[in-house]
This record gives sequence, structure tokens and C-alpha cells, in this order.
Amino acid sequence: MSTPYPFTALVGQDDLRLALLLNAVSPAVGGVLVRGEKGTAKSTAVRALSALMPQVEVVAGCRFSCAPGAPDPACPDGPHETGPGTSRAARMVELPVGASEDRLVGALDIERALAEGVKAFEPGLLADAHRGILYVDEVNLLHDHLVDLLLDAAAMGASYVEREGVSVRHAARFLLVGTMNPEEGELRPQLLDRFGLTVEVAASREPDQRVEVVKRRLAYDDDPEGFAGKWEQEESAVRARIVAARDQLPSVRLGDAALRQIAATCAAFEVDGMRADIVMARTATALAAWAGRTDVLAEDVRQAALLALPHRRRRNPFDAPGLDEDKLDDTLEEFGGQDDEPDPDGDGDGDGGGDGPGGGGGRPPQDAPEGNGPDTGGDRAADIPAQGEPSDSGEQKAPAGGGEQAAAQASEPFRTKMLSVPGLGEGAAGRRSRARTEHGRTTGARRPRGALTKLHLAATVQAAAPHQRARGRSGPGLVVRRDDLRQATREGREGNLVLFVVDASGSMAARQRMSAVKGAVLSLLLDAYQRRDKVGLVTFRGSSADVALPPTSSVDAAAVRLESLPTGGRTPLSAGLLKAHDVLRVERLRDPARRPLVVVVTDGRATGGPEPVALAGRAARLLAAEGTASVVVDCESGPVRLGLAGRLAGELGGTAVTLDELRAESIAGLVKEVRHMQGPQSNSGRVA
Repeated sequence: MSTPYPFTALVGQDDLRLALLLNAVSPAVGGVLVRGEKGTAKSTAVRALSALMPQVEVVAGCRFSCAPGAPDPACPDGPHETGPGTSRAARMVELPVGASEDRLVGALDIERALAEGVKAFEPGLLADAHRGILYVDEVNLLHDHLVDLLLDAAAMGASYVEREGVSVRHAARFLLVGTMNPEEGELRPQLLDRFGLTVEVAASREPDQRVEVVKRRLAYDDDPEGFAGKWEQEESAVRARIVAARDQLPSVRLGDAALRQIAATCAAFEVDGMRADIVMARTATALAAWAGRTDVLAEDVRQAALLALPHRRRRNPFDAPGLDEDKLDDTLEEFGGQDDEPDPDGDGDGDGGGDGPGGGGGRPPQDAPEGNGPDTGGDRAADIPAQGEPSDSGEQKAPAGGGEQAAAQASEPFRTKMLSVPGLGEGAAGRRSRARTEHGRTTGARRPRGALTKLHLAATVQAAAPHQRARGRSGPGLVVRRDDLRQATREGREGNLVLFVVDASGSMAARQRMSAVKGAVLSLLLDAYQRRDKVGLVTFRGSSADVALPPTSSVDAAAVRLESLPTGGRTPLSAGLLKAHDVLRVERLRDPARRPLVVVVTDGRATGGPEPVALAGRAARLLAAEGTASVVVDCESGPVRLGLAGRLAGELGGTAVTLDELRAESIAGLVKEVRHMQGPQSNSGRVA
């Protein structure tokens, strides 16, 4: 087993270390979600925490880590007698993003259950994590069915495994820690709320601190055991302090004044539900215990709010997480009560002493290095001036082939209707188009390929029934062999890739048009977030096309890119279609199960270069030949209409709708109407 990086050797990241330590003191706080850019020691800090966790007492030989003083009466390895147990280190179990359901919750031997009536159960990761840490790296990329199982286990403190009437239950209480990069997409609100605390991390912009990070990492890589040995004294001190804080926790008094501040703060920031109040109360109590005090102070409430509320204030994915600290201070002052804040040291400052991560008394870190503040979830690439944006010198970069107009503001996003691709996909997990999936309604049965996961009971019995006499059946039980087992085939929903190809040339520069287009793209991106889709954006103007937004589920990154999209110049339509073809080709290699839909927003004009119209037609036919579903949003206006967008839709093998229809309804709703008018389509990828 490799030597973990010492927790106390981490440089900076005070809020991250404090949040992890508070959960070590009081697991009831509810875990930590760590958000931040790549390379900021998120995973290193979580893995280092496991070495600081106190030992746990378990029943000898129990695979489900039952406590010897109060064993689980429903434990599959039980019943256990109360008595002395054995000590072992607290486990940190990692849940891979691509794990199967059986790997997470455990698996039943269906063959033995049917033939012998035996509950032969193999525990999963939830059983391993009981009374320990369950760590999910890139938790925002976790598939929906695994998220649902985590939500159930976190809510009930138990895991249930059911296969065709055979049920097993075991306790599953764990410290949930997740890390994520917001640029790769946001987390489902239901799971987001299950994390007690959230921390935003970013790499330090202070050269001296960065130098120290590199020195320590190189020293660790050269000699992990020797490096860990140099920090053992500090590690032992923090480990002892965690144990002392756990012992102190039951003695901490949460007074009425602190409770009023907690309730007033949650009400002032309009937090949904009551979980935030409870988490804040537990966090403030843990902060006081960590500082060695027996009373919760206003500073504990303040720090608890900074850790527990930011991720609960988001009303939709376009909102960046954060907290107005001036408003927080005003609320605490308004509802503060001095009678409930004794000075435990008698020195008049009321800080309670203590040191270590987070200042010991729960006080937020002071004098943070410039640029080392929390990431607001924006896309780093958005810091680079887009074409046509002011540069550092105050000048604008004009595109080749024409002038440029300032970026139009997007109209208000709206709720969209369903947009789907026809046919039956293979099921990139999502909630949009029909697909063969592991979850959904049962549509048939087949022989299992590999391990059996979803038994089709009727088909299994039907396969086994003709052979009972030959197998010597003499009792009431059914003699079932491996060859009799049948896997249920299911139909559910998949996520798709919606790729917008937007004409940003001079002919499209009317601000009202671009405002409506941007509003539609943002609306569908919000819908894609809810349906687990990817959305991309290609723009063309001047003499070329650009990928303004690579396929992503990050609504924050999309909002930034779309807001700064300028217009002007000529109309290289063929370049835009060919760029879309390139994006789809790469995405098919990265994510072959995700079917695409191309939405071209243009008036159909093609200018610039030799034979622009013929080139655009060839590019459109290239997309059509690959069976790519498509819609053309016709932005042509004026009394005389050339019908170029409709001609382009014919070349693409798709349909055309007008900009007026786009603004009145939504692209998604119009696509449904078009399909209804055309009738059923083949499974070639045409729009549904």
C-alpha cells in the first residue's frame, strides 16, 4: 500500500482542510463537496484525511463493519452478540464514475437464490464504506442511476438490494466526499443538497506559495516514506486533536442566540428547506469543539454559513455559488445576542484560542494571497478576449472580411419542450431520447452477456421448465442452470449532443435576432443540464468558423461564451458546416453512444470565397450522408424572401423553421411539430 501524502503538509487551502477536519470531528455534518479547477490538490487532501481518522471498533469477521456495542440487527452476517470487538483503521472507499450498480450496492447470486433459496450476497462499496469515507472523484460525471442509489443510502443510512423478490438490507452510514471541476458540468440539485459543506478551491497566485508546493511534492515523490516521517509529529498532533474534539463535542452548548442567528441567516439568504439550518448548527458545534470550547460563538455561525450555504443558494445552473459576506455580517449583527457568547479565556477577545487549519476557532482565513480566492465556476478560457472584444490595450480585434458589431445581450431563457432524436439509441445515460438502457421499462429478454444484472424471471422459468424431468426434479423447487438465466432488456432515455451552428455574420447582426438566438441556446442548455445532455456551439463569420463552445454540460461556461459572441463580416456557411462535421467526428470517438442533433441558425446566405453556395451544399450533403439529425432555423427577414434556408435544410435532409416561430415557441417545440407533420421517420437519426 502506497504512503499517502501527509495532510499537514498541504500548502494553503485552509477552507478545504477545515471542512474535512470538521467532518472528521462530527460525521453528522454530512460530508464535503470540493469544487475547483484541476491540479489543486482536491484528491490529495481527501486521501490524506483517511490517515487522520480515528480507529473504529468492529465485530470480528463482519463484512459490514457492525459496531460491537450495538450491532445491526438486520446485518446479513448476523445476528451478532454484543461484546468486545476488534479495532481497525477507518476505510476510505473510492467510487469510480463508471462503476456498475452491483459494484456499488452489492450483488445477489440469482442462480442460488432461485434454485436453493439461499441469499448469497457479495457486499458492494456502500458496505465497505460503512463507518468510513466514501470518496467520489468527478462526482458531477456520475451516472443518474448511481446518484439515485447514493441519495437513497444517504437519506436512510442503509442500502437495499432487491432482485425479483429477494431482498437484502445492511447499514450504510458514511462520510460522503466528492470532488469536481465545474467546467465539466454541474451536479444534480438533489445530490448537491446532500453534501453538508462545500468548498471552492483554486491554485494560489502567490509565487512563494507555489514554490513551496512544488518543493514538497518533489520531495514526496522522491521518498514518500521519508517525507511522511518528517511530518509524523504534526500528523499525530492533528489526529490527537480530532479525538479530543470528538470527546468535547457532546459538551458543546448551542445557545438560543446562536440558533436565532442560524435561522435568521438561512431565512435571509432564502435557502430552501430546513437541511441548511441543521447542517449549520452541526457545523458551528463542530467548530467550537475543534477550538476546544464548550459554547458556540457568532464567529462559529459565520464560518458555518460560509461553508454550508453557498451551494444551497443556487436557483438555477446559471447562478454562480457564493455568499454576500456583507449581508451575512449584517444579519449576524442584527440577530446576535451577547448574553449567549461567553468569553472562555477571560481575555476579552472571545476567540477561544487554538490554531491549525481554519484558525482553530472557526474564523475564516485572513490575508489570503491575491488571486487565491474561490473559483466562481466560470470557464478559464472565458478570460481570453474573444474576437471583437476589447484587448488589454483597449482596441477591438476586427474580423477579416467586414466590420463588427458589439455583442447582443441574450434574451431571457425560457422553459423548452422536449427535443429528441428518433429511433432507439444505445443509451448514453440521460433523460431525452428513447434508448436501450440498464434502467427503464422491460421490453424483452436475452441471454446474459457476462454477469447477470437484471433477471427476467418469466423468461428464465420458461427456459428452465422443459428440462425439469431430465434434471431429476423431485421436490417443489425449480432446478435452474446457468444456461436458463435470461437478462431483461430495458428501454429508457438517453442524453444527446445538441450542436448549434450559428451564423454570426453581418447579415445576422440585427441585435433583436441575435438576442433571440442566444436566449434559445441558453434555454436549451438549461434543459440539457436537466436532461443530462451535452451542448456545443459553432459560429461562423468573416472568413472562418470557430468552436465557441466545445461540447459540454457546463451551463456556466456556456453562458460566458454566448454573452460575448459578437457579429459582423461575411458568411462562410460551408466553413461552419464543415467545422460542425469535425466536432461531431471527434465526439463520436470520445462518446460513440451519444447521438447528435445539429441546429443551424442562419438566413441561408453564403458569401466569401469561390463558389460559396456550391461549397455549402457539398458540406450539407456530407452531414446528411452520415445520418445526422438536423434543423435549420430560418433567420431571413423582409418582404422578399429567397428561401435559401429551406434549400439548405433540404441539402441536410432536415427541416426548416422561421425565426418568428423560434421566438414565439422554442426550437424544441417546433421540432416536435415538424415531426408530426412529416410522420414517422426511419432510425437514420432524423429529428423527432
